[in-house]
Order: sequence, then C-alpha cells, then structure tokens
Amino acid sequence: MTVLELNQSSLESLAKSVLDIEANSILKLKERINENISQAVDTIINSKGRVIVTGMGKSGHIGKKIAATLSSTGTPAYFLHPAESTHGDSGIITRQDVVIALSNSGETSELLNLLPLIKRFEVPLIALTGKIHSTLANRADIVFDVSVEREACPLGKAPTASTTAALAMGDAIAICLLKQRGFSAEDFLMFHPSGSLGKGVLYTVGDLMIKGEELPVANENILFVDAINIITEKKLGCVILTDDTGKMTGVVTDGDIRRIIMKHTKLDNLVTKVVMTQNPKTVSENALAVKALALMEKHSITSVAVCDKNKYPIGIIHIHNLLKAGVA
Repeated sequence: MTVLELNQSSLESLAKSVLDIEANSILKLKERINENISQAVDTIINSKGRVIVTGMGKSGHIGKKIAATLSSTGTPAYFLHPAESTHGDSGIITRQDVVIALSNSGETSELLNLLPLIKRFEVPLIALTGKIHSTLANRADIVFDVSVEREACPLGKAPTASTTAALAMGDAIAICLLKQRGFSAEDFLMFHPSGSLGKGVLYTVGDLMIKGEELPVANENILFVDAINIITEKKLGCVILTDDTGKMTGVVTDGDIRRIIMKHTKLDNLVTKVVMTQNPKTVSENALAVKALALMEKHSITSVAVCDKNKYPIGIIHIHNLLKAGVA
C-alpha cells in the first residue's frame, strides 16, 4: 500500500467533497418519495406486531440505527441479523409483523434466504435498496429507491453515500410514523427517562417556577417608579401587574423601562397601567418546561408569567430556572 500524504488544503477539499456527495445523495431521495411513504406508514400502523429490520454488513449497522429510532419514537422494532436468522433467530418474526430489509445490491444472499419465510407468513416486506430491479425489490411489497450516483469513497468501494441515503430514508419513515401516531413529548419521556433527551420533558413549569414571596406582583395602578423598585428588588427582570381583583393584566420588563423612559420625559406621576405591556404571554403550571422555553425563544423574552385558568398569577418561570434544570 502506497502512503499518499495530503496537505491541509487537500484534506479540507476532500472532506468537503465527501459531504457534498452525501448531501446530494440525500436530496435526490426527495424525487423518489411518492405513494410508497403512505403505503409504508399505513402498513406499519395497521399491523398488530412489530417492525423487524434486517440487513447485512454496513446495511446491518444502518438497520440497527433505524430499528433504534423506530423504537424510541413509538414504533416497536427489532433488528434481525440475516446470517443468524437461518440458525433459529428467524423465529422472532410473527405473522403480525412488518419487515424492513436493507440491501444496496438487493442480492445479498443471507437476506434472500429470509424471503421464503417472510412470504410463507405473508408478512409485509418493505425494501430499502439501491437496485429497484433486484430480487429483493421484486419480492417486496413496498420499495424505496435509495440508490446513489456514486459513493463518497474515491475508490467507489466503501459504502458511504449509499448507507447515508438508507439511513436518511429510515429516518423519514420513522418521523412520518411519529407524526401519524400523534407521538408526544410525554410519550418521548417514557422511552428516555434518564437521558438528556428526556430531561426536557421531565419537568413541568410548576416544578421550576418561582412563587410565593419571591414573585414580583403589583397592582397596575402603582406609579411607574414603584414598579421599577419592585423589578430591582425581586431581581427577575420584570413585574407582573394585576387589576383590583388580582387578575393579571400586564407586565413591565427591564426592556420596557428603557423604552418608557425614552418616550415619557415626566415619570414622577406616571401610572404603570398606562405604559405596561397588556395581555403578555403566559403559560400554565401544568405545561412542559420545554413549552415555556419555546415561548421565550419565539418572542425573545427571558421570563414568562404562570397563571391559573382564571388568569390569576401564581408564579413566574425564568430562563435561569430552565438552564439550571438542564432544559435549556
């Protein structure tokens, strides 16, 4: 083997070309999405069993990832090694299952040995293959063409672009299933209770909100200068304003203060109700903490008032609470 030394510029260029080839291979898959996606989703959702994913070699590694993604997003899935399947492991397949088979050539012998069993059980077969006229494609009920113009490997040998394309198509199927099932953030938590993926949905707003004496609340008719004092004292960057019944009517934030001072030259007798932001964004204490985070990001704010169903303020959730809990 001859060692070829590349300088930094050549290495950077090569790395970028690999990414270009693989990115283009994925983008071309969009042209091949048709009724096959709805057929696959309907077939899987209407089945009473699980999804059995199988593939050999590099396709097998991709198959394991697809099975893992399906399982974590609400579609029970298992990976079946095709070489082991002929030594008893094929017993994992039941008549209620759906099989997803991956093979770039569509002629992988170990995979084809599974076909008689799949057909005998009348199990729906979904193929992800680079050869739509292959044996696998011809035997499949639903076919996804994941062919690529060329591999990113300069030798054209190592599966690179082809495995990336297959993985991307598997992700597309999994996310369509997630959406069709109405899979929620709460559902996601059940499958990721300990990891960082689940942490975002582990907490509700009520778990993290500031309440009680720390809450910056005042009547809307107080003087503006008094509102500034409350904001300074409570150190949460805002004050929640209420009417005489205690219902929330508005808010004044640090950012509002600057705007108000620039607009009003006389502040001594300025009533907060006149200058407050009316009908501000609020969130329920039962909402997921990630919902509060999304609200803050969408409106470029750092805190959100927490109100009950009658608009009475019961707390406030600040970006610092989310950061401390690991949600943001």
